[in-house]
Amino acid sequence: MNFNIGLLANKSIVKITFLGTGTSQGVPVIACDCRTCLSDDPHDKRLRTSLLLEKDDITLLFDAGPDFRQQMLRANVKKLDAILLTHEHKDHIAGMDDVRAFNYKSSDAIDIYAEERVQKAVRSEFSYVFAEYQYPGIPKMRLNLIPDYGFKIKGIDILPVRVRHLHLEIYGFRIGDFAYITDANYIPQESKERLIGIKFLVVNALRKEKHISHFSLREALDFIREVSPRKAFITHISHQMGLHDDVNRELPPGISLAHDGLSFVCDE
Repeated sequence: MNFNIGLLANKSIVKITFLGTGTSQGVPVIACDCRTCLSDDPHDKRLRTSLLLEKDDITLLFDAGPDFRQQMLRANVKKLDAILLTHEHKDHIAGMDDVRAFNYKSSDAIDIYAEERVQKAVRSEFSYVFAEYQYPGIPKMRLNLIPDYGFKIKGIDILPVRVRHLHLEIYGFRIGDFAYITDANYIPQESKERLIGIKFLVVNALRKEKHISHFSLREALDFIREVSPRKAFITHISHQMGLHDDVNRELPPGISLAHDGLSFVCDE
């Protein structure tokens, strides 16, 4: 399903594609016999959360979890300019070894944007990438520090948005009229101010019941109402949320559960 939103002449078009919309276990969950995990609806099949942004000839990826390889193949991604990491949990970085394919094609390292703590985790998780002895065929990663005041990737303005994942400070991102926030359960006022005027919002909601480190559906809806975008999508969804179609019918106008493969376009 595709949404064509906000197409205006003579404006840069940003295309968003959901590569994965599931929580850390994905959906279906191993060995689970709940209705959602047994569903035949492809909307209920969720890889680990990841998102692709394309503008002009630039392709940016937000997080590269365990399903990175499968997601790149499924979306037929031929070029990747950079990966932006929200935080260091395994479901957001574990697939990065497979950047090798893009290294071979571009004959260059892939740019990874992350804050200092996350870079440390990447260096530990992929120690062989940064070892003094470079084993043949290893991935090539070029680590770039995220400055809190904002930065550019090949002319695209990126504004970090600090959110909290229980006690862990992590980043969401704003690009023009679009904002992406995952794994949050608290967003401070100064970060909300960075979202003023956005038209398109992606935000996490794990399930309907309250959770210790992620927004519940109600909390996400309250946040969406506060920010008031034109269109909002829910991601990082667990099997406990329920069936995709059932939940979607309950949501207010302009708000939808995202699903793997969903794409939409927005003007910057």
